[in-house]
Amino acid sequence: MIFVALRMLMGDRAKYIGIVLGVTIASMLITQQVAVFAGLMTRTYGFISDTAQPDIWVMDPKVRLVDDLKPMETTELLRVRSVAGVAWAVPLYKGLLRARLDDGGYQTCNVVGLDDASLLGGPPEMLKGKLSDLRHSDGIIIDEVSTQVPKGKLVRWVNGQPKPVGIGDTLEINDHRTVVVGICRCSRTFQSQPVIYTTYSRATGWAPPERKNMPFILVGVTPGRDLHGVCDAIAQKTKLKALIGRTDNPVFGDGFKSLTFWYYMKYTGIPFNFGIVTVLGFVVGAAIAGLLFFNFTQDNIRHFGSLKAMGISNWRLLGMVMAQSALVSAIGYGIGVGLAAFMGYRLRDTELSFSLQWWLLAGAAAAIMLISLLAATLSMIKVWRLEPAVVFRS
Repeated sequence: MIFVALRMLMGDRAKYIGIVLGVTIASMLITQQVAVFAGLMTRTYGFISDTAQPDIWVMDPKVRLVDDLKPMETTELLRVRSVAGVAWAVPLYKGLLRARLDDGGYQTCNVVGLDDASLLGGPPEMLKGKLSDLRHSDGIIIDEVSTQVPKGKLVRWVNGQPKPVGIGDTLEINDHRTVVVGICRCSRTFQSQPVIYTTYSRATGWAPPERKNMPFILVGVTPGRDLHGVCDAIAQKTKLKALIGRTDNPVFGDGFKSLTFWYYMKYTGIPFNFGIVTVLGFVVGAAIAGLLFFNFTQDNIRHFGSLKAMGISNWRLLGMVMAQSALVSAIGYGIGVGLAAFMGYRLRDTELSFSLQWWLLAGAAAAIMLISLLAATLSMIKVWRLEPAVVFRS
């Protein structure tokens, strides 16, 4: 009977293609929008993911996300180091400073200052140069994206031609001369500014003079110690906020990534905007597939009536309709996910944020199954109420 159902479905090519097209559109919209949303939310805590060495981040108690900079006094560093279970603790500077290119252009940059002695918290991957080159006089390391021609934000224009900043070139950061000693690859952040790494003392010297210049303290925990226990000990002794960084789950955790993730979820319109498009994709797919499936069933009502007249039960007919629905949903889901993945791959080197995770594919599959179930239910109502005598009417 399944074979008969599939032959019946594919016999009407126009409606068969139309149903598959509707499911494909829904699958592509749902997958693409949720993948872009997931990629965008990943960027919100990208800097924390790149800074993989510390177990714990220590900050002012009122900090709500990684870009909410509330500097602390440098004496807090010594207090954190004195807590039991802390193997090491180093300062980290993070701030927005203005850079001037040698063509006269200005660009606000995200400057990261690493501990002078250890250089902990550096970029995850060096493309040119070495991290230790930061110890050279006035040395800085810049991210790869900002040097890409022609849209990189640190690309200079010489005689009307784009020229990327490279090793040996100079920049002025807050009227201080700097020399590029390396190019790194790091995660794109939500702010999208160029990322510049240098030493802590150099960065605080470039920044406008303030009494407090240390936004974060990076902490390594003694092997065998519980991270949550050390966080509680730091918070109790110093009255600062101590959050897990390296092992934190951004969605279900209670660390720094999770704090940043849920700030954007609660206080921005990102989830609402992407949610509307995703729901519209679901509704459009359900409407197209449901209506076409209903019309397909209506056009083949005499065939279903013939099967009923031969003694086929409603449950067997329901199985036939579900088999038809499963086929079009599988084909439409595969094509839609493939198109979304292809688009993400082709635009991987652009500003598009795209993260295709396994849970996203599972969720899209569940949504498409629900669409197919709704379409099959709508069409089956007509078949369930069908009287076999309809086949003998003219």
